[in-house]
Amino acid sequence: MADKRALAERISSEEIEKQYEYMRRVRDITAKKAAERGAPLYACVKTYGCQQNEADSERLAGMAVEMGYSLTDDDKCADLILINTCAVREHAELKALSITGQFKHLKEKNKELVIGICGCMVSQEHRCDDIKHRYPYVDFLFGTSMLYRLPEILCKRLSGGRRGFYSDYGAGNIAEGLPVSRKAPYKAWVSVMYGCNNFCTYCIVPYVRGRERSRLKEDILKEVRELVQNGCHEITLLGQNVNSYGLDIEEYKEKYDFASLLCDINDIEGDFLIRFMTSHPKDASKRLIDTLATLKKAAPHFHLPLQSGSDRVLKRMNRRYTSADYLKLLAYMREKMPDICVTSDIITGFPGETEEDFEETLRVIKEANYDMIYSFIYSKRKGTPAAEYDDQIPADVTSARFRRLLDTQNEIAKEKNSLLVGKTFRVLCDGVSKSDENMYTGRTPGAKLVHFPSDTDVTGEFVSVKITSAETFALFGEKV
Repeated sequence: MADKRALAERISSEEIEKQYEYMRRVRDITAKKAAERGAPLYACVKTYGCQQNEADSERLAGMAVEMGYSLTDDDKCADLILINTCAVREHAELKALSITGQFKHLKEKNKELVIGICGCMVSQEHRCDDIKHRYPYVDFLFGTSMLYRLPEILCKRLSGGRRGFYSDYGAGNIAEGLPVSRKAPYKAWVSVMYGCNNFCTYCIVPYVRGRERSRLKEDILKEVRELVQNGCHEITLLGQNVNSYGLDIEEYKEKYDFASLLCDINDIEGDFLIRFMTSHPKDASKRLIDTLATLKKAAPHFHLPLQSGSDRVLKRMNRRYTSADYLKLLAYMREKMPDICVTSDIITGFPGETEEDFEETLRVIKEANYDMIYSFIYSKRKGTPAAEYDDQIPADVTSARFRRLLDTQNEIAKEKNSLLVGKTFRVLCDGVSKSDENMYTGRTPGAKLVHFPSDTDVTGEFVSVKITSAETFALFGEKV
């Protein structure tokens, strides 16, 4: 992959104001069209991938609203469709491309429909070229660091401009002051940093999201205060590696880190819970753990990706810790916070993984005693070192290991959940359950899914729920 990354920059307030001017121009265009047809114009934002993509999409939606669009989940009635893509696994890319292919008939029915693709997938040169030639009905592409320029890109297209291709190939920046349209008023994603410096050999993220860059603490704290004042009860801090927060800001070095930021957020007045993800084990310090143990608003949940239990595989992944290092850190965490819920990421089928390596992973999973894991089959990513390894694992071997991995963890999860029967938790309700309209759903402070009945709508409220039964992936209870 060609290295066309630019140095990270903080987008100036003048440039942001320029984008607001473009928003005003687009709003004039949409207002005229809405008046002509006697109905509002609609924007639909489709999101694939991680929580950071979800946060980015809320800004895309916020800009769309500012430009005069009403939001809809129904792409069939949309006048603007934005597809925010992921590149971490091939499946996510193929899914985004598949849905894009289905929009061809929408464009044939509505010649004025505007379709844009953004995010990590189009920050790869080969994907950008592919879409450019195979999907001629797509109006524009823009990479991860071009997100703030959506108003400019859209305005040019609506004003008669040609198809636009704004690929950055992993250039990084920070743009403050963009409008946001959040899906729920009671919980929010708050990005504290972007990008990654770790270059795990299987991972495309540093190439498509750029180097690590931290937001200024003042901007983060201002955003959290406003959210809490508006009734937000759950703040999830986001970063590819939140433990590296502040290392790229000269005046913060050895003076202000992620633990410091957590303390400042904890001191903000209000009834809310602090979550964060993701942490890299090599940077998860005792200082961070000691700090978490003292913070009343910090959720008792730590997501700590292991990826593999084999030291040989970990070295080949460029993870820079051993399984013993990891388990030692986990033991310290549980010593300081006995009730902590720990989740993890595991990859099966990494190139060169032997049966002995996989058995080591199963051993560590059993010793780690996770509450839950997110497990993935290795996905070859063009441009990463691991994609060039000549000892790729056959699909049937990987699939068999994947099933054994799930069986092992599911047994652990069910046993751990069963120990919670009879206990009462303060649960933030997320609304009616998708699987049972007679139940409401939410998560415990430790991030475990809970279903419970309620005679009144308690969406967005904290509810005390006593656990009455448990399954592998969920708890069931009743309001106290």
